[in-house]
Amino acid sequence: MNKKLLATLLPVALAAAYGNQALAQDASAPAAPTTVPTAEPAPPPADAPAATTVVVTGFRSSLQKALNLKQQAIGVRDSIVAEDIGKFPEANVAESLQRVPGVILNRDESSAEGQRISIRGLPTEYTVTTLNGAPVNTTSTSTIGSAARGFNYDVFASELFGRVDFYKSPLAELPEGGMGGVVDLQTPRPFDNPKRTVRYGVSAAYNTMSEKTDPNLFALYSNTWGNWGFLAGASHSKAVNNRSGFEATGGYNSSRRGSASPVLGNFALQLDYDDPRANLSGYTRDQVDNALLPRIYRFYGSQNRRTRDGLVTSLQYKEGGLNISLDGLASQLKNSRDELYYGILIRNSKTTNRDAPAGQSGHNGLVPLDVHIDPASNLLTGTFGNTSYSSGVTYGEDKTKFGYLALNGRWEVKKGTVLTGQLSANNSDAKSYQDTLSGQIFGVDSTIDYGSDHVYPSMSSNVDYTNPANFTGFDINTGWTRETDKGRQARLVLDQDYDLWGGWTGHFKGGLVYVDTTKTIEKRNGTTAMVAKLKSFGDAGLRSNMVSALPISNLDMGDGWPHQFGTFTRSYTYSTYDPLAYNTPAAFTPAQSFGAEEKVTTGFVQSDFKGEVLSRELRINAGVRWAQTKLGIDNYKKSGTGGAYLPNQEHGKYTNVLPAVSAAYDLTEDLIWRASYGKTISRASLSIIAAQTVIPNPFDNTATAGNPNLKPQQSKNLDTSLEWYFKPGSLLSAAYFKKELTDATVSSTTQTTFGALGLPDTALGAIFQDKNGHVDPNLPMTLRTYGNAGQQTLKGYELAYQQDFNFLPDPFKGLGALASYTHIDPFNSQKWITNAGKEIEVNSVPKYAYSFTTYYERGPLAMRLSYNYKGRSLHGDNPKNNGDDLIRWRAARGYLDGTISYKLTENLELRLDALNLTNTLSYDYFEDATGQYGDGHRTRMDYAKYDGRTIKFGLRGKL
Repeated sequence: MNKKLLATLLPVALAAAYGNQALAQDASAPAAPTTVPTAEPAPPPADAPAATTVVVTGFRSSLQKALNLKQQAIGVRDSIVAEDIGKFPEANVAESLQRVPGVILNRDESSAEGQRISIRGLPTEYTVTTLNGAPVNTTSTSTIGSAARGFNYDVFASELFGRVDFYKSPLAELPEGGMGGVVDLQTPRPFDNPKRTVRYGVSAAYNTMSEKTDPNLFALYSNTWGNWGFLAGASHSKAVNNRSGFEATGGYNSSRRGSASPVLGNFALQLDYDDPRANLSGYTRDQVDNALLPRIYRFYGSQNRRTRDGLVTSLQYKEGGLNISLDGLASQLKNSRDELYYGILIRNSKTTNRDAPAGQSGHNGLVPLDVHIDPASNLLTGTFGNTSYSSGVTYGEDKTKFGYLALNGRWEVKKGTVLTGQLSANNSDAKSYQDTLSGQIFGVDSTIDYGSDHVYPSMSSNVDYTNPANFTGFDINTGWTRETDKGRQARLVLDQDYDLWGGWTGHFKGGLVYVDTTKTIEKRNGTTAMVAKLKSFGDAGLRSNMVSALPISNLDMGDGWPHQFGTFTRSYTYSTYDPLAYNTPAAFTPAQSFGAEEKVTTGFVQSDFKGEVLSRELRINAGVRWAQTKLGIDNYKKSGTGGAYLPNQEHGKYTNVLPAVSAAYDLTEDLIWRASYGKTISRASLSIIAAQTVIPNPFDNTATAGNPNLKPQQSKNLDTSLEWYFKPGSLLSAAYFKKELTDATVSSTTQTTFGALGLPDTALGAIFQDKNGHVDPNLPMTLRTYGNAGQQTLKGYELAYQQDFNFLPDPFKGLGALASYTHIDPFNSQKWITNAGKEIEVNSVPKYAYSFTTYYERGPLAMRLSYNYKGRSLHGDNPKNNGDDLIRWRAARGYLDGTISYKLTENLELRLDALNLTNTLSYDYFEDATGQYGDGHRTRMDYAKYDGRTIKFGLRGKL
C-alpha cells in the first residue's frame, strides 16, 4: 500500500513541476526583499529588532538569518530559521536545536527520533516551550503518565514551523519556569511572505533494521489578497523502526552483596553453593561470591510503527498599524509497538526450600557448575544449574492529540506606541495501553557466553525452547494511562519608545499575563481480572496458543542466541486479553491518578536602553517579573482502618519576584561583549508532587513516593560571552555560564520491605507471589523519594564557530561549516560515595557535547553532513551508590546525518536524507567505583541496542 501510494504521488509531483512552466516561472521569481516586523502578534522579546535582509538561499540563508537575530539581540539568544516557508532545515525540530551550543538532545527509545532537550546540564523539565509566545505542554510514547513538565517535540513535523527562538538568559517578559531556557516555536503566517505560495514534499523513508519503506507527505498553501491572508499546511508521515540487543534490565550484583541484609545493590541474589552439583571451577568461594551477574540475562527485540499527522493554519488581517491573526496548530502521533524478550531470570533467585519445584520460588538459586570469571570480575561465561527462562511479549498502543488556537493582535496606536494582545488555548490528550504476557521454563542447566560483541551474546541448554510443553508459570499484566494537558493564556503588552538625554533612547515594555494550566493523570489496571481469565485456561490452554516463529520480522539476534522460542502473537494476545475491555473505569487506580491545576498571574516591566559609551554602542535590557502561583491538587489518599483510597484535595500558593538585566556592548564593529544576570525558577514535576506511594512496574521491586511539600527550585544565573562576527555569515564566540541552584528537586533511594509500604499484594506481579497470590512482606524493596536539596552550583562554557567559505575559488566557493562545543563542570543532585567513604566525581548530564556541520551549496547542488556527540552521563535511576559500588552511566554516543539535494528546476528539488549513518549503539554500563574491576564500558552493558539507519528519498517543490 505504501509503495503504491508513493508510486502514484511521485509522478503527480513531477507533473505539477513541469506541466505548467508559465506558472512555475512566475512562482520562482524572487520576492521583493522584506523586513521582518519588530513586533508581530506573538512578538519576540524587545531585544530582537528586525532582521537584516539576506539575499542568499537554502541552508546558508537559514544560517544567515539566524545569525542576524543573534547579533541584534541583547541577551543570549539563538535561532533556527526555515530556509523558506514550509522548508525547515531538519525533519525534526529537536534535531535542529542540537546544533545550538548548550543543547543536548534526548531521543525516543522506540522510534530513535529526537524527543526532548536538556539545556546546559539541567533536566528536560527545566526548559519551558512556548508556541507563538504561549506556554504549551505535550507528551508522547514512554513519557505518557510521567507528568513531567518537558515538551515532546516528536509530536510535530518540522514543516509546520517557520522559526524557533532559543533564550538562555532570562528576560522579564519571558515565561517563568525555565531555569534552563525558553524555546519559542513560531508557526508561519501568510504575510511572512505576502504572495501566493504552494509548497509540497513527497518522500519515502527506509529503515535498515526493519527493512520497511514508508511515505512522508507535506503540502502548504499561502496567499494574500489586499489586507487579508490565509495559510494552511498539512503533513503526514509513517515510519517503522526495529531495535534489538542485550538487556540486563537495570543492574549487576554479586551473590555476596545480593544476599546481605539489607540487600546491597539493585536486586537480591544468592548463588546455591550447597547443591551437590556445585563446582567452583578452581576459583575460591570468595571469588565467585564477589563476581558480578546481570539482573536478567536476556535478548530484547522490538518494532515500533509510527504515524504522524499535522495541520497548521493562519488567517491574518493587516491594515496600517493593525495586524490581527487567528493561528491554529493540530497534530496527532500514533505508535503501535511490539516487544519481545527471552532470557534467564537472575534477580531474587535464592534457595531456601529444596523440596520446592526446581527453579521456582524458594528453590531458584543458581548453581555454579562450570563458570569463568573475566578480568573485570564478571560471571558472564559458563554453565549454571537450576536456571529459569522467561519468554515474554509486550504489545502496546499510544496516541497523542494536540490542538492549539490563538487570537493575536497588534495595534500601533501611534508612532512608537504599540499594544499587543493574545488569547490562546491548547489541549494535549495522550493515551497508552499495553499487555505483557509471559511464560517460563523452570530448573534447567544453561550455558552462557557474553562473547566479544556483548550486544548479541549467546545462550544454550539441552531444553527445546520451541516446545510449548516445556513452558509453565504463565503470567499477564496490563495497564492503561491517560495524561491530559490544558492551557489557557491571556496576554496584554504595551511597547513604548522614548528618548533620553545624551543621545540615548529607550524602549519600554510592560505587560500582564494570566496562564491557567491543568494536568490530569488517570491510570487503570485490569491485571487482577485478566490473570483470573489466564488461570481459567490452565497451562494446557496457554501452551496450545504459543508459536515458535517470532512475531517480529527482521530482528538482528547474533549467531549465539536461539532464533526461535515459544512466544505469543499480537492477534492472540489482544483477541483473548483485550486491554481496552479489561482496563475499564472500574479498574481505576487511585494511588497513581491525580489532577493538578496551576493558575499563574504575572506582571512584568522592562526597558531597553541604547546609546554610546566611548563612541561604541551599548544596549541594556533591565526588568523585573512578578508571578503568583496558585496550585490545586486533587488526588487520593489512604485513610481509615481499611486503608481505602479516598478523594483528597491540597492547595498551595507562592509568589516570586524575578529580576533580570542584560547588556551588549560593541567593542569594535564586529566584536560584541554580552553579559546578563537574572533569577529564574522551575516547578517540580507534578508526578512527584501529587502522586502517592506506587510501584510503577509490577515486575520490578522498586517503589516511588510523591512529596506534596516540594518547593519551586530557584536559580541565580550569570552569563557572559564574546562574539566575533569576522565576516558576513561568520561567527567565532566563547561564553561562560554559572547557575546557583537552591531547593533543587533530588531523588534518593532507601532499602525497605514490601510489608512496610502498605500496598496490596496485587501491586507486584505473579513472579513475586506464592501459589496463594501473596507477596512475602519481607521482600526487599527499593523506595525512591524526593525532596529539596541545598545549594548547588552548575557552571560551564560554550564555544561556537560558523563560516561561509566564499573566499575559496570555484568549485569550493560553496563550502561552509559550523561547530559548537559545550563543557559542563561535573554536577549531580547528590554526592556519590563509595562503601569505603570515598567521594566520586559524577555528572548527571554529559560533561561535554559537540556538534559539527559542513555544507556545500553551489548552483543546483547542495550537500550537508552533521555529526552530533554527547559524552557519558549518570543514569537518573541511580543517582547515588546503592551499596554495590557500581556507577550506572549512559554511554557517550554520536550521530552522523547527511543530506544531498539537487534542483531539477527552480521549483523542484530532488532530496536524499540519511539519518544515523554510523548505526550508533546506545547503551548503559556499570563502572566499578573502586577501580578494582574496570569501568564496565564494554563488559557490563545494559539496554544495548542498535537503531539502524534511515534513508529518505523524495521530491520537494513549489508552485
